[in-house]
This record gives sequence, C-alpha cells and structure tokens, in this order.
Amino acid sequence: MSLTRIKSSSRAGFYRAAMLAVGCLLAVSCKAAEVSEPVGGTELGCGPQVCTEGADLRAAYAGAIETWPKAETTNDTPFEEMAALERPAATGPNLMAMLGEKLFFDPILSASGQIACASCHHPDLAFTDGIRVSVGHDRQQGKRNAPTLLDKADQPIFMWDGAAMSLEHQAMMPISNPIEMAESQAALIDTLNTDPNYVERFRQITGEGTIAMTDVTAALAAYERTLTRRTKFDLFLAGDRDRFTDQELFGLHLFRTKARCMTCHSGPRLTDDAFHNIGLTYYGRKYEDLGRYALTEAPDAVGEFKTPSLRHVRRTGPYMHNGLFPSLLGIVNLYNAGGARPWPRPGMEDDPLFPETSELLPKLNLTSDERNALVAYLETL
Repeated sequence: MSLTRIKSSSRAGFYRAAMLAVGCLLAVSCKAAEVSEPVGGTELGCGPQVCTEGADLRAAYAGAIETWPKAETTNDTPFEEMAALERPAATGPNLMAMLGEKLFFDPILSASGQIACASCHHPDLAFTDGIRVSVGHDRQQGKRNAPTLLDKADQPIFMWDGAAMSLEHQAMMPISNPIEMAESQAALIDTLNTDPNYVERFRQITGEGTIAMTDVTAALAAYERTLTRRTKFDLFLAGDRDRFTDQELFGLHLFRTKARCMTCHSGPRLTDDAFHNIGLTYYGRKYEDLGRYALTEAPDAVGEFKTPSLRHVRRTGPYMHNGLFPSLLGIVNLYNAGGARPWPRPGMEDDPLFPETSELLPKLNLTSDERNALVAYLETL
C-alpha cells in the first residue's frame, strides 16, 4: 500500500493525508483510497483553509523584520520598512483629551445643533461614517469619503488633498465648512462662552476665563490623538507569528514583493504621506475631483490625492477619496490592472490639465488566488 504525499506543508494538508490513510486501512481494497497526484503536477493552490505558498513562507517570516525577504517597489522607489506602530502612552488622566471627547460628541459645534464630529466619525464604524461621501448641514452631500481617525497621532498632514497640516487645523475645518457643520468660529465661541460648564472646564485647564477657538481645536486634537485600536497585524509584528493564517502570510509576502504595495504603503502607518494620481479624477465627468490641484493650482497635481494609511482598512470602507469602491477586492483589482488610465475625450486632447495616471502603477498580473490572499492580509491591518 502506498499513499502519495500531498504537496503541502500546512497542518491542514497533514490531517487530510492522515484521514485518507485511516480510510485506506478500513477499506477491503486500498486501491480506491489512494491519493493521486494533482493533474499536471500543479499545487493545491491558496485559500482560507489551505495555502501551500503561505505555509512555505513560514520560515522566511519567522524572524525579525530585518530578516524578512526584501521588499520590492516600482522603479526601486525608496521606502520605509514596516515597523510596529508607536502609540501614545497612557500616563494618567488627560483633562484636555477628556474635554475634547465631550466636544467631539456634542452637536453644539454645528450651526444646526444637530451635527457632531461623531456624525461622520462614529466609534462603532472605526471612526468613519460607513457611507460613500459624508452628509452635512441641511442634508448636503459632500464630495469626499470620511477617513478614519484611528491612529493619527503621528500623522503629519491631513485631508485627501493635504489641506490641513495638523490635527488642530483639521479639527477646525469641518466646523466652518458650509456643507459640513456650517458654523462660524465667532458664533461657536460666543455659544461656548455662554455655557457655564464648558467655561469652567476650560478654565481648569487653561487658566483663562474665556474660551478661544484654539482651545477648542486643541481639545479635539488631544482626544483624537488617543484614538487607537490594536489589530491582528499588531500582534503578528509583536512576535505572535502563528497569529496569521497561511493565506494571510502569503498576502503579506505579495504586499512586499510582486504586488509592489510598499511603493506607496510603507512604514509603521503603511503610507508615504505623499500624493499620487491613480486615475480616479473623473475629469470632465460626474464625479470630477481635481484633488490637490484645487489647493496648489499646479497642473501636475490634477487628480493627486494623499496616500491613505492602510491601518484598520478592513473596517473603513467604502474606499478611495470618493467612496466609489465598496470592497477591498475591487481595490486590488484596480491596482492589478495598473490603475485607471482614462483617455481624453474629443476636444480634450490638448488640455494641459488632463490628468496623467502615475507611472508607479504597472500591471501586476496577480492570479485570483494571489488577489484573494492580498485581501486576506489587508484585513489583518
């Protein structure tokens, strides 16, 4: 009697072989119980339960990050190596952050008295709103998707177009935006200074008897810097290498190599904090958004948006600046195709502002198994 070895180093492969061997021993004839080689000598493939490619990578990713297979980037673009995310240490009660939390959930910040920061950044939705684009004052719909506020303490620039240079600056912008909270700074400060509870709480912190706008944004930013949640990827980086399934491990390897993801998504927060055009400007069409150009008026900035952090990406859909991608697989498919590459419509051939998709997006030729493994890894982040 012989039992052909199944080509898998995973535990699932071992148990399958053992069960078939027991079945063979119980059979009158073992011939029908023998396991045949896969047709054409192909591997079993990679799925949630069995992933031979991931199992074969266990040893390569067992050690410290500096011993992992070298990351590959498009055009050898410089990158920052993956690393554990340093989170703010809890050093006791933070009165400013506690006051910021109260403000964050208080619709007093809006002109209507009905919209709070938490309306678009809800804790149950990983501090997003879970819809394509946010809805604000008088049910007006914005143009952009609300990003998560988790793990933003060390982020140097904010907003999809980089309009805010700090959390304090970012906290102020939606308050005065006419289609978000639509409240003037002067009116808000007047309202807060007539509220004895807020006046007293700010006085205990600042020592001043009146509240200034800088106090409000400082409190909101202090609270937002405390927002963090640990993930499966954090545990993996901390040394629990068995935390990942074989499929997730294969996805990590693809992220670092064939898929070229670290061209833009690197470092502890998995972003280069730079701006790129991946072809989703919708120039001259319904969803047109010129991105960073609206801020800089530089022709080469048309269609450029900030590279988002991939931290918590499993829970922060829909995706992209316009929220038009409902799933991570759709995102992976876009990058697999080399991004979107629109052609000029008639009359646009000589338009100096017609956007050009970044050269950092080559076609990847990922198989279906590879794309699914990449999604499995992304969901650990």
